[in-house]
Amino acid sequence: MSTPRVRIRCLTFLAFSLAALPPLASAQSLDSRLYSEMHWRSIGPPRAGRARALSGVPGQPNVFYIGFDNGGVWRSTDFGSTWVPLFDNQPTGSIGAIAVSPSDPNTIYVGGGAGIIRPDLAVGDGMYKSTDAGKTWTHLGLRDTQMIADIEVDPRNPNRLFVAALGHPYGPNPERGIFRSTDGGATFQKVLYKDEYLSGNDVRIDPGNPDTIYAALWQQQQGFYENCAFGGTDGGIFKSTDGGTTWKQLTGGLPPIIEANLAISPSNPKVIYATVAASAASGATTGGCGPPPEIGRASCRERV
Repeated sequence: MSTPRVRIRCLTFLAFSLAALPPLASAQSLDSRLYSEMHWRSIGPPRAGRARALSGVPGQPNVFYIGFDNGGVWRSTDFGSTWVPLFDNQPTGSIGAIAVSPSDPNTIYVGGGAGIIRPDLAVGDGMYKSTDAGKTWTHLGLRDTQMIADIEVDPRNPNRLFVAALGHPYGPNPERGIFRSTDGGATFQKVLYKDEYLSGNDVRIDPGNPDTIYAALWQQQQGFYENCAFGGTDGGIFKSTDGGTTWKQLTGGLPPIIEANLAISPSNPKVIYATVAASAASGATTGGCGPPPEIGRASCRERV
């Protein structure tokens, strides 16, 4: 097994099996003696770094993909017992997002860049695609996004996808926001964008109605030293009901949002969950290196 180009720290996967347990009416009725001897164990891969790009394969519970901030893309086909690197021949090892097409598991999309804004990070060079389950890759574009946070593929159409692009972490740039492709990534259209400081942080497709899309924009920028980042509340959570052509910001019941991540309930798509970093007030200080004058409502987030 070849090693990735850069190794930051060991991040392990843990597996815990309850398959041997007899079926019972509810979790509350389980006798702890049935699983008292079971324990977590590391299943790898042992060399890579932190990760947020993860994807299983519908109908194939033994197959799993993971992309690391500085360790490329890996695949397991045996429930995590062994892992194979798939991205060693590509010009970037920094991975921010992976999406396997629900209707065609051989079609995989990968977004470059660490995928999460923080003081120490790595950038990538855009979008990649495989149509043979990771054996070969084609670069699609969006090269100047540098960091891609999320990819969503239409559950019925492997050629229709949305990309949430964070953009340059240390400076403004226009290639950020939410992008849509309807031709398998041959071309991308920027469908949700406000300005050069508003990043695309998340995007979700309603599993029951692919014309309904939810997305999150994040106003942020890293500074030139740690804890010098700033973020404002000009982003938020947005919804489209026409396939991503037009968008409406959702505000009912929500605080002033700096950053948000979204999840749609598979069993009831009307239920949406959002984890939110909120600002109690605008115009807060920014730790000494604040935003440029055109960003008026900035607030500082402590980086932990």
